[in-house]
Amino acid sequence: MNEPEFTGRHAAAIFVGGFAVIIAVNLALAISAVKTFPGLEVKNSYVASQQFNTRLHEQTALGWSVRADARDGMVLLSITDRAGAPVRVAALDAVVGRATHVRDDTTPDFHFDGTRYVAPLDLGPGNWNIRMKALDAGGTEFEQRVVLHVKE
Repeated sequence: MNEPEFTGRHAAAIFVGGFAVIIAVNLALAISAVKTFPGLEVKNSYVASQQFNTRLHEQTALGWSVRADARDGMVLLSITDRAGAPVRVAALDAVVGRATHVRDDTTPDFHFDGTRYVAPLDLGPGNWNIRMKALDAGGTEFEQRVVLHVKE
């Protein structure tokens, strides 16, 4: 009985097949990464950098701290001053979404309940970001990305 012979063609086929699998996986991952990238943060990074320090000093002067929680189908956003007292802002815009893609982004309708801002939003478990912009009574803009970890 003759055993099949392992030839150079067999070795070449295995070699080419292995590299084809590696290249296909890399392409699939690269395409997935590009499709799920949320995009640019700013249109012109040079212009944004020119205003960064001024905006940072104005925002720091407010002395606000922000904390986010999620429970019972509600998102709770606490903004406090240096003394720990709740801050009622003149305007609040916030987008809640995943850190890795914009597919789940939503803009909840936050309202002030006397101590914090609350919005009905049932979030699944995992890492969420709240990209918020708030204005104080004097018109100073406060921007922050608040990380929100939702447990199962």
